Amino acid sequence: MTMETATFGGGCFWCIEALFQQIKGVEKVASGYSGGTIENPDFHDLHYGKTGHAEVIQIEFDPKIVSYDELLEVFWKIHNPTTINRQGYDTGEEYRSIIFYHSEDQKRLAEESKLRLDASKYYDDPVVTEIAPFKVFYKADDYHQNFYNNNKDTPYCQIIIDPKVVKFRKEFASKLKG
Repeated sequence: MTMETATFGGGCFWCIEALFQQIKGVEKVASGYSGGTIENPDFHDLHYGKTGHAEVIQIEFDPKIVSYDELLEVFWKIHNPTTINRQGYDTGEEYRSIIFYHSEDQKRLAEESKLRLDASKYYDDPVVTEIAPFKVFYKADDYHQNFYNNNKDTPYCQIIIDPKVVKFRKEFASKLKG
């Protein structure tokens, strides 16, 4: 099996990790940081300093089961790609909407899908998502991995993530794992 990698930032990594984990063909999702200048940042560095990193997820997927285009389709609809450095109540550059491409093909597909999304007027405002070359991924501490599945009873998961999961499962039912 030849796996591929995708790296997306769309606000809180706990939220988008919980959704991408459910997609058929997605074998692994890790929460972490990318796009900044500080080596080996941690959660504290990101939220109390200027690291330049975004909270991201790194996805290992089987392109024979789910295409990069399909992952992009999900990405565009599970967060608001029209706000700069903000997703809901979360604000700061660490919450920016960003796609880190791992190949020229991913770059082309991301740029084309962004143009299609803007042209479709799915969102009232223009899409501001950055598309940048992938350089390095720093995995977040274990506490942040699989956060939603390990902490469903916490208020954050119940109030913020649960509604996203319900909406996601409804909209992408045909793409979900058994």
